[in-house]
Amino acid sequence: MPLLVKAALPSVPVLNQLPGVKKASADGFTGIAKDRPPVTVERAHVDAYARVCGFPAKDIVPLPYPHMLAFPLHMAIMTDAAFPAPAIGTVHLENSITGHRPIAIGEELTVSASVGPAEGHPKGTIYRFSTEVRAGEQLVWESVSTYLRRGRGDESASSGSTFPDASPTGAVWSLPADLGRQYAAVSGDHNPIHLYPLTAKALGFPRQIAHGMWSKARCIAALENRLPDAVRVDVAFKKPIILPGKVAFGSTPTDDGYAFSLSNPKSGAPHVAGATTAL
Repeated sequence: MPLLVKAALPSVPVLNQLPGVKKASADGFTGIAKDRPPVTVERAHVDAYARVCGFPAKDIVPLPYPHMLAFPLHMAIMTDAAFPAPAIGTVHLENSITGHRPIAIGEELTVSASVGPAEGHPKGTIYRFSTEVRAGEQLVWESVSTYLRRGRGDESASSGSTFPDASPTGAVWSLPADLGRQYAAVSGDHNPIHLYPLTAKALGFPRQIAHGMWSKARCIAALENRLPDAVRVDVAFKKPIILPGKVAFGSTPTDDGYAFSLSNPKSGAPHVAGATTAL
């Protein structure tokens, strides 16, 4: 709760001008880096994450799992007064994960995260959060999360990644109304847009929406038995997934992996587009 309040206050008029709440200007922002003490991968948490995201229980962690260890650092950066954008209202646009080798349950890991200066985007400003996970001195996992703060944009800037088409292949997943609360319980991401209709409506959504990183994880779970140990998985988050609801999964082979997608089974509106690349 204290972290949610800290995340929300910079978006509240008047309160957002108070010392310790007021955000720094994007002009001159050079970046922030944070790390956490070594953490041991615990089976109970991994198994809980696997159940919510559709992975089987194994002695190695699902490819997207280390994002759970990095998320507190992302929030610590976003709620730092030196970071120019409020956490609430900042949109997760894209995510890239690179797994260099499987991570075993019981391994001790160090996790670090950083963000650099703002970059232009046609719809506002983007910030790229880089995460590195090491076992001893070995880099075993890394990711880049791209977040958008809407505002005056740069029409000449890139609008983001593109991926090969992956039309639905018959699998339709029914997502329960409490999916956001289930994922929040294992991820720590209690953003109100994911929890209840009332809290989502207060932030402009008709009902609660699924977490983007849940949707990516669920797609990876569907492809997991076809992916190599060293792999990169890139996604772009398109339209939000309203809960409860249904999504259609699609995948197709590419030269070095698979393209995949999630879409609305009735309208065809895209929710997620992505691709895997063998390393």
